[in-house]
Amino acid sequence: MAIRAGRRSALVALAFLLAASPCLQARVDQLYHGRQVSDWSRQLNFELQNLSSSQKDGRHLLASPQEITHRKLRARTGVRKKMEVVQQDDEALVKLENTGIERSKAVDSAVLGKYSIWRRENENEKADSRVRQMRDQMIMARIYSVLAKSRDKLDLYQELLTRLKESQRSLGEATADAELPKSALERMKAMGQVLSKARDLLYDCKAITERLRVMLLSADEQVRSLKKQSTFLSQLAAKTIPNGIHCLSMRLTIDYYLLSPEKRKFPNSENLENPNLYHYALFSDNVLAASVVVNSTIMNAKEPEKHVFHLVTDKLNFGAMNMWFLLNPPGDATIHVENVDDFKWLNSSYCPVLKQLESAAMKEYYFKADRPKTLSAGSSNLKYRNPKYLSMLNHLRFYLPQVYPKLNKILFLDDDIVVQRDLTGLWEVDLNGNVNGAVETCGESFHRFDKYLNFSNPNISQNFDPNACGWAYGMNMFDLEEWKRKDITGIYHKWQNMNENRLLWKLGTLPPGLLTFYKLTHPLDKSWHVLGLGYNPTIERSEIDNAAVIHYNGNMKPWLEIAMTKYRPYWTKYINYEHSYIHGCKISQ
Repeated sequence: MAIRAGRRSALVALAFLLAASPCLQARVDQLYHGRQVSDWSRQLNFELQNLSSSQKDGRHLLASPQEITHRKLRARTGVRKKMEVVQQDDEALVKLENTGIERSKAVDSAVLGKYSIWRRENENEKADSRVRQMRDQMIMARIYSVLAKSRDKLDLYQELLTRLKESQRSLGEATADAELPKSALERMKAMGQVLSKARDLLYDCKAITERLRVMLLSADEQVRSLKKQSTFLSQLAAKTIPNGIHCLSMRLTIDYYLLSPEKRKFPNSENLENPNLYHYALFSDNVLAASVVVNSTIMNAKEPEKHVFHLVTDKLNFGAMNMWFLLNPPGDATIHVENVDDFKWLNSSYCPVLKQLESAAMKEYYFKADRPKTLSAGSSNLKYRNPKYLSMLNHLRFYLPQVYPKLNKILFLDDDIVVQRDLTGLWEVDLNGNVNGAVETCGESFHRFDKYLNFSNPNISQNFDPNACGWAYGMNMFDLEEWKRKDITGIYHKWQNMNENRLLWKLGTLPPGLLTFYKLTHPLDKSWHVLGLGYNPTIERSEIDNAAVIHYNGNMKPWLEIAMTKYRPYWTKYINYEHSYIHGCKISQ
């Protein structure tokens, strides 16, 4: 049944092409009927004529009756073999047709757009026929308008343009016949009349074919340009702060600095250096995102009073982050907020990233050089030239023992994750002498080392395996005792200094992390950390539901309008949209 339906779809496409081009139809007839029927028919007649002529000219008198009978049988056998070849050709064509139909089913309808004969709703040839006919008419009108103008048929050219505009207004965004206005039928008839007139005056198979080829190439170029613009805009959207979150931060900051110093302190400060509790590191400049991480962790914890959250933010969001958690304390858990700018030891004489940021070349690269003049041109630059990748909040993960010198272990969390079950089991995982416990991501080939690092550079190729398995930041258990013993921060400084000219890797903290923790990472079970909710629309629901942590890595963060709708509820369930600050800043689901 599916094959017959697919065959009908294929025939619809072929019929459209043949109707649009009689010369193509004539050529198909010539190739198909001419070769497979006429040639064999002529061959059969030739064989029979030879046989009869040989009888007429008396050559049969030289042969015995048995030889004549043998010749006739041989002729019939030859004809039968030729007919078998024809049948085999027919079977081959059927196989090719069926293969084409099967391949057509794999075509992504989202790429083809709303009008595609391969879509299931178009298996019924009569469904939405007016919409399709209007689109076909508009294509032919564009072709004939070009031909009319090139041949100085200006009256016809103007008439075609007029009808084309009328059809465009009638069609609008309609995708079904029911969405068309009542005037659409009359305009279709008017367009049909002018197209008939244009066909009589201008029809030229070769010219129409050339024009269709030009239109196809133009459409392809437009698709490429739009794809680049879409990439640029999605990256831009991912790097911006929504108005609601900006409003929230500003209001909280104002109210925080109106508090007296006594009211700015969090309780349970004695827990901050207790190594027997469960400690989390969270570095963020997004108040709402940080609140979801903390809320989801506490709501799924078996013993919330044993959990300690160490938040670090920048000076712009320090007041807001403090005020939010003073107003919304995480139950019995302990929380502490610090300002990264208060870490005086984190300076350019110690930290390579800060030193590089002060260089003229780095400022030129990140802030001035080669600013794109168009959206499509900027799509390839925006990702690599975002100063966020030099933010100390991003690189602070390489200084955990310096920030928390009294702790033995700490669980590092990104601010774009949601916790769905108790995480205390991670403290019981034996890292086997390794420093970093993380979920590996090399199920696909593009998540191996050669994806992130420049293996044409001998410093990389001579020290690392290009097929080594990558792993994910976002939820990482770090053994800080082993960290100190193996001088992880020193290893990081070494590679960061060597990458001053961006010859080893382009951006971010994952590439230097892969180098720094090479052969020092213990693989965790994949159910602890499921990634891709910020870019992959095909993650199984069961995989998400069974995960301890889900991660919105990618551009489509859950607090942005470009977030994937089906994944957003996992994040929004931990936000109280009736909260006075959230409601006042018009942050909604």
